Amino acid sequence: MNELKERRSAVATFLRCGLISCGLVTWGLVAFAQAEDWPQWRGNHRDATIDDPSITLNLPAGQLPILWSVPVGPGYSGPTVSQGRVYLTDRQSEAPDVRERVLCFDATTGATLWQHHDPVEYSIGYQASGPRASVTVHDGKAISVGGMGRLNCLDALSGELLWTRDLASDYDARMPVWGITAAPLVYDDLVIQVTAGAGDACLVAFDLATGKERWRSLDERAGYSAPIVIRQGNQEVVVCWTGESVSGLDPRTGKVFWSIEMKPRNMPIGVPTPAVQQDQLFVSSFYDGSLLVQFDLEQPTATKLWHRVGQDEKNTDALHAMISGPIIKGDCIYGADSYGQYRCLDLTTGDRIWEDLTIVPTARWATVHTIRNGDHEIMLNDQGEVLMTTLSRQGVQVHSRASLIDRTTQQLKRRGGVVWSHPAIADGIIYARNDKQLLAASLRQQ
Repeated sequence: MNELKERRSAVATFLRCGLISCGLVTWGLVAFAQAEDWPQWRGNHRDATIDDPSITLNLPAGQLPILWSVPVGPGYSGPTVSQGRVYLTDRQSEAPDVRERVLCFDATTGATLWQHHDPVEYSIGYQASGPRASVTVHDGKAISVGGMGRLNCLDALSGELLWTRDLASDYDARMPVWGITAAPLVYDDLVIQVTAGAGDACLVAFDLATGKERWRSLDERAGYSAPIVIRQGNQEVVVCWTGESVSGLDPRTGKVFWSIEMKPRNMPIGVPTPAVQQDQLFVSSFYDGSLLVQFDLEQPTATKLWHRVGQDEKNTDALHAMISGPIIKGDCIYGADSYGQYRCLDLTTGDRIWEDLTIVPTARWATVHTIRNGDHEIMLNDQGEVLMTTLSRQGVQVHSRASLIDRTTQQLKRRGGVVWSHPAIADGIIYARNDKQLLAASLRQQ
């Protein structure tokens, strides 16, 4: 604990010495100051990647020691961590009222610092499990979106509501079956959000300071995947995987630079965030298989390299991912298939190289969240286990595994429940939630 406080104090001192004035910023995020934070969905760059050599490969057997735990309500959303605070959304139901909350905790002690709540009436699947999207923390603001599209911008320190939008009513939303799940993306002075709006309002950019609309784009059904930013030449490009395409847009105007069709055979159900390595981008869907895109590094254009899809969700080809986020590492793609089969694919062709059944028990929608740390991978499976692994073309090496958090049945009322929310790792601490608690545990050598 003392080490954690000393490290944060050192960062704060460095900031006071003028780091921010040096302009060390990457598409709106302070690179060094937040290097050990997890301020948005899947970390600093939405790629579930950290670089912390102090994290151990050898976890203690049994239960991982817990630093703190606090009670929370149901929700799919994963925690985010910024400037010594942890942010989370959940659902509270006290008849006859149902509310979605945005919560802020002290990262060291778990003490509640503030909470904001809004009434909600769900008209979506799995409604009782609560909000889906992680809170995005940027420049002193905490931006959240609820399952029915309540978009809030809050003061990150006090919880004061700065502005709010009701996406469902404002944009006559064509609400996806499982609601709004994509976490808000901050780009410069814009909040870019999947709204599922009618007409050309699948994706909308709002002014970060006021909440006023700045642009709208894409006349397509929404998916569940969160948008990301890539760079093509001198142009940064927002990539959005909707329910009908993978498209690259100008983040300042919403102009579509390129679009690659990926129509659903059944229903839009693309969930994982696109995986990127160099000039290649990969997406994978439960029903619609895998698509590999090559984007030009000199200009905003892109082409389809391959799209492989199996006969159905059980007879899959390449990879049919559900909640688990695939990664690209070297010349391979790694990810969990529709029933949890952890696979290695050849990046060039999509051919399967190996399959492993030890990472998570085989079951429909079996889930593994994979976070890269240097050459190793930290996994949280839907049994609430943390696994320290190394993935390679030769197979998966499991260095150690330990229990972290209990399964709960709110999200899935069978097989003893699940842990489906993505964890956060910041400053050597892993933060995880189920439908009853949020907890923190150290991943450093004990």
